Amino acid sequence: MRHLLALVILLAGAVNAGAQTAVPQPGQVLVSGTVPDEETKLAVLARLRDVYGAALVVDQISIGKVATPANWNGYVQKLITPDLKSISRGQLKIDGSTVSIKGEVASEATRQKIAGNVAASLNPTYTVNNTLRVSAADQSVLDTTLANRIVEFESGKAELTQTGRAILDEMAAAMKKLNDRKVDVIGHTDSQGNKLTNQNLSQARAEAVKAYLINSGIKGELLSASGQGADRPVASNDSADGRARNRRIEFRMAQ
Repeated sequence: MRHLLALVILLAGAVNAGAQTAVPQPGQVLVSGTVPDEETKLAVLARLRDVYGAALVVDQISIGKVATPANWNGYVQKLITPDLKSISRGQLKIDGSTVSIKGEVASEATRQKIAGNVAASLNPTYTVNNTLRVSAADQSVLDTTLANRIVEFESGKAELTQTGRAILDEMAAAMKKLNDRKVDVIGHTDSQGNKLTNQNLSQARAEAVKAYLINSGIKGELLSASGQGADRPVASNDSADGRARNRRIEFRMAQ
């Protein structure tokens, strides 16, 4: 007799294309699979309802002739924690002594916290496959706000122009919507001039942007500033237009 036939918990609107089950709505969790008895089923459902609320748990668990590892139900209880509420479009799959978790989380810190807690909840006989990833949605907020515009500086200086400051006012407003996510501010230059000078200028401009955002109400600990000089062009440096595009500030969600 084989071990448990994959208890699958779909988190916050995930779609399990391989299963013939209903699709959970946003905020709901759907739990399916086969457990050995009614007591195990009720324990799983009770734990999920305690974490998510009874109205959001969709039960599709069946009972069948399957075996489980020792103290399997106890380990399942340890895995169903409020940490799961941080995962969107995700799935927790517990197939005997193999645990797989995937989906999107808001930050690298959250991803590492969940991974660490899962590993700490299980004994060494369990295998954990963790493919959680940081959501790209917040990066989209930054990209959409910047809208391919260039944060302008005075020529050869780290002094923002009026146009540059206006763009940063919009970026600050966008960052305030990101729930204290950390952002990397990265300065770039074109390839003209001395390499070291370009590196220093890109760093100084990134620092100037960071300072402006802090003055606009963004917490300093949420921002890092770095300069890449001319090492990462997005256009050819052979034309004036290309060089202008390369003299830019990049905003990236910290990983």
